[in-house]
Amino acid sequence: MAWTSILAIYFLIWVMTAFVMLPFGVRTADEAGVDIVPGQAESAPVSFRPGKLAIRATVIASVLTTLFVLNYEYGWVGVDVFDILPEPPSHVGSRD
Repeated sequence: MAWTSILAIYFLIWVMTAFVMLPFGVRTADEAGVDIVPGQAESAPVSFRPGKLAIRATVIASVLTTLFVLNYEYGWVGVDVFDILPEPPSHVGSRD
């Protein structure tokens, strides 16, 4: 696999990981016991730490990309593993 493909896969996994992780660890003003600023949404986070999110997304995306590339190289899990539909009977579709 070319390094540019690995880089593109890493970037896609990183972005998906970052978006999935956004709601975890977020506390609202009500949960933190802080006063709400006039005009602020009740669901707005008290403190958003993008650096911490980026570090977590980087670590998780690195592990997932490594697993993806190793699976690609060694073929641990292939399409045939997910083929759950039974084979049609031999008489279906034939004209007698």
